[in-house]
Amino acid sequence: MPRLSEVIAALEALWPPERAESWDAVGTVAGDPDQQVGRVLFAVDPVRETVDEAVRLGADLLVTHHPLYLRGTTTVAASTSKGRVVHTLIKNDIALHVAHTNADTADPGVSDALAGALDLRVVRPLVPDPDDPAGRRGLGRVCALDHPLTLRELAARAAARLPATAQGIRVAGDPEQQVRTVAVSGGSGDSLFDAVRAAGVDAFLTADLRHHPASEARAHSPLALLDAAHWATEWPWCELAAAQLDEISDRHGWDLRVHVSTTVTDPWTAHAASTTTDD
Repeated sequence: MPRLSEVIAALEALWPPERAESWDAVGTVAGDPDQQVGRVLFAVDPVRETVDEAVRLGADLLVTHHPLYLRGTTTVAASTSKGRVVHTLIKNDIALHVAHTNADTADPGVSDALAGALDLRVVRPLVPDPDDPAGRRGLGRVCALDHPLTLRELAARAAARLPATAQGIRVAGDPEQQVRTVAVSGGSGDSLFDAVRAAGVDAFLTADLRHHPASEARAHSPLALLDAAHWATEWPWCELAAAQLDEISDRHGWDLRVHVSTTVTDPWTAHAASTTTDD
């Protein structure tokens, strides 16, 4: 079995930490570099549910997309929720490694996985990385459909292909509008509206769209919007990342057992649809 330091080196070759945003907190959070790794679990969130899953699985390494500590802290006491995560990881000899914005802009990255889940053909990055001469890295993706769909059909495809959540898919636009090109961005995407408009796409699928940015985007153009749950838009990356590590394991003869968590860690647990009544 490989040592943790060897596995981390492979992961950082896929998602170099220096490509993370300056405000981000990526890399190895817990773990002994010399410990052996035989089983790895990928998940979106480093929360109690996924850590408990790693314990049950007998995992030696948990790889998550979201950081455990994005801001500084003065305590890892087990009386706090994040402190309890740290204690559980260390007591069970489970390492934690985070790939966040460095995985967002990777080639392939989070938005490639999202596009793949929806059967969209990636054309180019939505916001290209200026340091990538090949023009393949960057934030979000501009995609094309193999054949046009109505906005209603595209929303139904997203609802069927992405993991089920209480939110489902919210839509802004004419349900019968024809969609041929789509911009996608895993996670929160309403800071990208300028790039989406410049791309000239028919629709934008992302998460966490707020009222005012969405309203202003609709006022500027006929751009259709599809708003999915944050967790659901990033979960496909776990499958992509697991496949990448599987390939590395086979190449090095590591015989790693790589798993993807299906535990839903989206914070929203129920949805009540609005109804109309005759007065």
